Amino acid sequence: MNKNNVIIIVVIVAIIAIAALAFSGVFNSGGSSTINVVGSTSVQPVAEKLAETYTKDHGDVKINVQGGGSSVGIKSAQDGTADIGTSSKDLKPEDKGDLTEYVLGQDGIVIAVNKENTATGLTKDQLKDIFSGKITNWKEVGGSDAQISLITREDGSGTLDAFESIVMGKDTKIKSDAAVQTSTGAVTEAVKGNPNAIGFVSYASMSDDIKALAIGGVSPNDNTIADGSYELQRPFIFLVKGTPTGDVKAFIDWVMGPDGDKILHEEKIIKKAT
Repeated sequence: MNKNNVIIIVVIVAIIAIAALAFSGVFNSGGSSTINVVGSTSVQPVAEKLAETYTKDHGDVKINVQGGGSSVGIKSAQDGTADIGTSSKDLKPEDKGDLTEYVLGQDGIVIAVNKENTATGLTKDQLKDIFSGKITNWKEVGGSDAQISLITREDGSGTLDAFESIVMGKDTKIKSDAAVQTSTGAVTEAVKGNPNAIGFVSYASMSDDIKALAIGGVSPNDNTIADGSYELQRPFIFLVKGTPTGDVKAFIDWVMGPDGDKILHEEKIIKKAT
């Protein structure tokens, strides 16, 4: 057998092997067994938990979860650079296009202060006045005589978008000298380290080392988020361009089924009361 024939045989064998792998299901609809999930930093820890649990029983699938913000998640789903985009804000009509939305549940937006803060609650109007700069001292709202330190989120954050929509309204801006943090975790650390700070964080990521304020006399918990009496809340969403197939569809079906629902409940993602 001459050298050319050997090369031809090797090429044919390689083609057959690749075809066999494709038909055996090793490749998903995107030509890989890796699912890339990108977007909201609030959704990120929940998506990581879902991915971790799913891959334990589906060892042939790898799921990479990254943050970047809700706007990044929406765009990544739109242009196909991510298999699944994540958002913690409702999509605008112009953003929807051919995206398919899967609402995982509701997340409360917790108004977080340092545990040393003596204030226990605010009205929505007081909250708006604090973040717009009309109220600047904690003694004006039941706290100690101390200057209020504002902590906010970066542009593109779903948490910021929801806070501005629910609390600030269209015509009122957050004070320009508010300290900007780029993740829920960073806001938590900033509030934890400053007795006069106030910020807003995801209920799903709320920790015992900071304090949640009641808003309008209602504290954030599973029941008040489910029944809507706690007004500061927003959805956690998975986004897929078009109709999901292959491994992406299998993962989303699992997330939206009883196994995923159990994890979402453990991660404080609340289903609306019916």
